[in-house]
Amino acid sequence: MTLAHDAMERTPINEAFAVPADSAAIERTVAALKSHGFDAQVVSDGATARDLLLSLVPLGAEVGEGASMTLDSIGVTESIEKSGHYDAVRARTRLMDRATQAREIRKLSSAPDVQINSVQAVTEDGRIVVVAMSGSQLGPIAFGAGRVILVVGAQKIVPDLATAFRRVEEYSFPIEDARAQEAYGRHSSVSKMLVLNGEIFPGRVTVIIVRDAVGA
Repeated sequence: MTLAHDAMERTPINEAFAVPADSAAIERTVAALKSHGFDAQVVSDGATARDLLLSLVPLGAEVGEGASMTLDSIGVTESIEKSGHYDAVRARTRLMDRATQAREIRKLSSAPDVQINSVQAVTEDGRIVVVAMSGSQLGPIAFGAGRVILVVGAQKIVPDLATAFRRVEEYSFPIEDARAQEAYGRHSSVSKMLVLNGEIFPGRVTVIIVRDAVGA
């Protein structure tokens, strides 16, 4: 997840960003998202979010997915990749040679029928912040995918954009950096960041807000 990881290592995780927003903040956020052209729905828990997301994805659709603790934890990743009901892009590209098939991997990942993802923060005034190290998930979210579905735990709702950036620095990144070190033996970085201020294509982006805290 362009923060210097050495500096981030010295920053303790701010657990205040792990607390779900209250109902009033969720309602403000949903109203603001809708006013900016996003579809927004609220569900009670991760299992309900998973079922709703899967109901929005046509059988046989080509589905791209950014690496996401949220989608993993609620069972979406397993359903998309192992049910046989979808054309899972990430499962396909894992089997490809990055040294000789990089072009094909980029093209497959850039414009799926549906991109599913989580994000690092959503503001109460209706803006969405997504950060990444490689940036592979940002292009499909911004434009490439025909449909985008984002699952967001209520702990990711923050008052404004400045607080969203703090959430990335003080909470999301340290957790992702620790995960990357354990999984891959290397640091992560906030190399690229996308802020969605609005969506001009009606129905293209759906945000599923989970009242529970899911993901990081």
